[in-house]
This record gives sequence, structure tokens and C-alpha cells, in this order.
Amino acid sequence: MQVTTTGVDLAKNVIQVHGISGDESVAFNKPLRRAQVLPFFAKLEPCLIGMESCSTAHHWARELTALGHDVRLIPPMYVKPYVKRGKSDAIDAEAICEAVTRPTMRFVAIKTVEQQSLLSLHRARDLLVRQRTQLINGLRGLVAEFGIYIPRGLARVIGFAEDITLGEVLDVPDIANEVIRNLSEQLKALHKRVRWYEERLKQVAREDERVRLLRTIPGVGAVTASGIIASIGDGHQFRNGREFAAWLGLTPANRSSGGKEKLGRITKMGDQYLRSLLVVGMTSLVRQTRSHPERASKWLTSLLERKPARLAAVAMANKTARIVWAVLTRSAPYNPHLA
Repeated sequence: MQVTTTGVDLAKNVIQVHGISGDESVAFNKPLRRAQVLPFFAKLEPCLIGMESCSTAHHWARELTALGHDVRLIPPMYVKPYVKRGKSDAIDAEAICEAVTRPTMRFVAIKTVEQQSLLSLHRARDLLVRQRTQLINGLRGLVAEFGIYIPRGLARVIGFAEDITLGEVLDVPDIANEVIRNLSEQLKALHKRVRWYEERLKQVAREDERVRLLRTIPGVGAVTASGIIASIGDGHQFRNGREFAAWLGLTPANRSSGGKEKLGRITKMGDQYLRSLLVVGMTSLVRQTRSHPERASKWLTSLLERKPARLAAVAMANKTARIVWAVLTRSAPYNPHLA
């Protein structure tokens, strides 16, 4: 019996596989240990393999593709409609096996090792930035209990921490001074590590031609450009710029019915990290437009005359996502006249 399609429910140690033959009869549905997975698929004839896109899916997809199989990654939310009553690894593997054969199913592009390496820089930097924000909020709240106010802004807080580590003593009890000094030293160390990741990302931006092309787009810096390259590569998995913007969750939700078109807020269904980078970059562009309107595009200037700044930033992020796709797929720098 030749297996034509296999659904794989990934896990840390026990991986469930569900296979069907050409006549759609079940060939197997069994659990495998991690060490058993590759030998098991090495014995199978090349077939279609479906997996939910998760943290380890790209590694397994590369390994199984090297064995000659056709591997496709599915967003987990698109597998859920095919899950029957109940919840188990066997049921999930069966649902994946069925979902991967649907003609209208959408798939996730398999990332290369280089893409995942670059993404590791972004993930680590994002983690440290969130920890730094937590530490800053904790430090500001702690000193506020003693009537000491730290002005808003990263530079102000870092300056306060540097003064404390250099020997400044606050008019508070000794125990509180020791705690504030320890937190200040920790904040300085975290800030230094964040700067290291940012410098490393800038180095990657200088070395990668695609990142340099994306940086020609207004509001797209080294961090945003390298994050896009690490996530989507050359962008050819999307048919057009709107598909990429929709993948980022920047397109409005369509709730049309009865021939009446009704568009709502943006879906926020895609990559949250990239979406936040684009929106932050466009927020900076909106601020520059207000202070230097002569340098801004007419489209953004007219939009700001009619809409709030936050809405304009999101709309500009939507438009920029489409420009990003065009720049990547054409391998040409941004041309404002064409845009």
C-alpha cells in the first residue's frame, strides 16, 4: 500500500503521524519518538506531508524535504475547521492530513537556516527590549514611592541609572539605595545588550543587498528591513502586495453581506512583530511629516488633513507593506514617482 498523503502533529518528544493511501484508506495513525521520525519517513516513497507551522516545523520540513517528500506548512487556525469531535494527537494528525489536500489551502513558506538565524537576532532583541521596559517601569515606580520623579523617555532613565552607578546617593534609607543601585546596574547591562543586538542588525543590513533595497523606502530602517527579509525572504510566495499586507494583518476586515460592502478595522491576524515594526516606523514618518511637511508625500499629507495621526500611521504601514513587496520582487530600489 503506497502512502500518498501524511499529516504530522508535531510535539517535543512524541510526534503523531497519520497517513492515507491512494484510495483514501488509512494506512497508519501512530505516535513516533523524535529519533524514529526520520528513519520512518526514509522508508516511505515520496509523498505529500502536511504540518502545522510552529517553532520546530521549519526544521522538520527541511529534513523531510531532503528525503524527497513534498512538505507543506499550514497555519494552525486553518487546520481547526477539519478537527472532528474531541481533541487528541491522533485527531489532530488526521485533520492536518485532510487540510493539506484542500485546493484552496494557504501554506507558509519554509524558512532557511539563514533566515532563522537572522530571526534569532530579532527574537532575542525583542525579548531584551521587553525586559528593559519592565525594569524601567519597576524602577520608576520604586523611586516614585520616595517622592523622586524620573522624567519620561529612555535617555532620561538611562541617565538616572548612570548617575546612581557612579555613586550618587539618594535621600532614602540605605536598603532602598542598595536596591535602586542594583536595579540601575541591571538596567545599564540590559541596555548595553540591546545596543549590541542593534549594532549586529545594522551590520547584517550593510551586508545584505535586499536589506539595502528596503532601506530606500521612507520609514523602513535596518531593524524593520532585516526582520522582513528574515521572515519572507524574496517575497515571491505572495502573489501581490495586498496578499503580503493581509498576511501582516494590515488590511481591513471584510464583513460584507447582501451585496453591501462593509470594511472594519485591520484584522491583526498576521505577524505581530513585523506589523508593529512597520507601524512604529510609519508613526515616526507621520511625526516628521507634521514638522517638515515639505519633505512628505502628498498622499500622507492629505490623509493627515482628514484622519487622526494613528489611523494615518496604520494606513501608511499598509501602503508601505505593498511597496516592500514590489521592491523585493522587482529587486529595484524604491521610486517615489512610481509609488
